[in-house]
Amino acid sequence: MKRVLFKITQTKIFWPLVALFVLLLLNFLFIPGFFSIEIKNGHLFGSLIDILNRVIPLLIISIGMTLVIAKEGIDISVGSVLAISGALAAYMMESYSVWVALIAAVCVGIVCGLWNGILVSVFEIQPMVATLILLTVGRGIAQLITGGQILTIDNDIYGYIGSGFLFGLPFPIFIGAVIFLIMIYMKKRTAMGLFLESIGNNITASKFAGIQPKKIILLVYTICGVCAAIAGIIVSANVSSADANNAGLWIELDAILAVVIGGTSMRGGRYFLGGTVIGALFIQTLSTTIYSVGINPEIVMVVKAFVVIIVCLFQSEEFRKLFLQFNKKKVSSHEAFQV
Repeated sequence: MKRVLFKITQTKIFWPLVALFVLLLLNFLFIPGFFSIEIKNGHLFGSLIDILNRVIPLLIISIGMTLVIAKEGIDISVGSVLAISGALAAYMMESYSVWVALIAAVCVGIVCGLWNGILVSVFEIQPMVATLILLTVGRGIAQLITGGQILTIDNDIYGYIGSGFLFGLPFPIFIGAVIFLIMIYMKKRTAMGLFLESIGNNITASKFAGIQPKKIILLVYTICGVCAAIAGIIVSANVSSADANNAGLWIELDAILAVVIGGTSMRGGRYFLGGTVIGALFIQTLSTTIYSVGINPEIVMVVKAFVVIIVCLFQSEEFRKLFLQFNKKKVSSHEAFQV
């Protein structure tokens, strides 16, 4: 039994699940009605439903980020791509149909992803520097599209994407579920998942094995760009407006945290999409908890960083060893003192 428990504690997803459970327990103890769910007009409402709804943009971006990090890369431009896609969709709907706007928004995600992928794979620019270019320029492009204004959107179909309901649940939840299932299928049932883990572990050996790393790198950055574009559509549809300056601001940092908390190493190799889901849920639940208990908004980032550091430390095997050794020494000294 002890051996089974030890194996469970060593899994990548164990400590993120524990952290999420502790957060939910604290909400249950200190926030009245946190777990209560009401049905109004056939729709489900409650704090848990809000968390599931609000986490979707972060979750979708985190899934794309997981693929990029699996090949030992990074994409810090996803927040800017989110802003561009939302701004372009809002702008296009002024003259064209909602379907043309949606296609244009997704296409701009493909273009941005290809741009990052070409810089990293073809020109071999470091991923941080390559994606920093679009991070810096992207907000400016979004503001050029909107003319520096917040564009409002008045379209029922587009609004339904961000704030509609299906089978009693917010529609974005279904979008996130579909994207997650597609990525799981690509990982488990196609060669992409195996090739991606291979180049993440050892890109030189992968070349000798006949794998073409440049094509895989180009593909994962393109997927990440599409994920950011879809998230931008959901964000702008939810508030019926496109804010080029604030939409998706710092979401790339939360996405990276969600991936790391979920057990995917920044050094590449094996990646865990299920763990990324737990990581994203943890980040969103933590944000909701912080605001619910009335913590000053100016120190929200500090509190979030502190909690995330604790979770990441407990994920570290070396830290757990030091922690156990410290406790053993403390117990031994206490027993010696009593004698």
